[in-house]
Amino acid sequence: MVIAGLVAAGVWLFVQRELDFREELETRPLPEGLHPIVGQKAQELAGLAAERGIRIEITDGFRSHEEQDQLYEQGRTAYGPVVTHAKGGQSYHNFGLAIDYAIRTTDGRLVWDTGYDGNGNGKSDWFEVADIAKELGFEWGGDWSGFKDYPHLQMTFGLSTADLDAGWRPEDTDKYEALAGETE
Repeated sequence: MVIAGLVAAGVWLFVQRELDFREELETRPLPEGLHPIVGQKAQELAGLAAERGIRIEITDGFRSHEEQDQLYEQGRTAYGPVVTHAKGGQSYHNFGLAIDYAIRTTDGRLVWDTGYDGNGNGKSDWFEVADIAKELGFEWGGDWSGFKDYPHLQMTFGLSTADLDAGWRPEDTDKYEALAGETE
């Protein structure tokens, strides 16, 4: 009887903590900048690319939901080509977990030319940078099967944009994975 009471108390405590955590998720503010790990890896990327004679520029990082919605309208209701299929809350940029890059040419221009070989080694600088980024833990939009987003790099930490929109953050990844395992 005592053991059953202790087990019941333990279960109640676990459930209460879980309910408190879920309630706290709902009230979490959205990030307002680039996640520190993503920022650090972006700097490492620039340094490693420079060692290979490739200069890159991070052209975009964190975007608010409003900025994302404006970018989404480009090529639809606003002038310009379609550059994203993600509305506000559907992009890892909205949670500080994505960056975009461009290559800086030897004469200082920014290019998004995937064939450019500024370091003269017979390989596309663009793809060299993507390979370095993947070694650092980024996912590359050029690997996507549908819309290819060559300038895009992201770190998901195992979370979907729906998870992030619901309040989950990379710091919760261990707890998230444990809960996901319970439902499978």
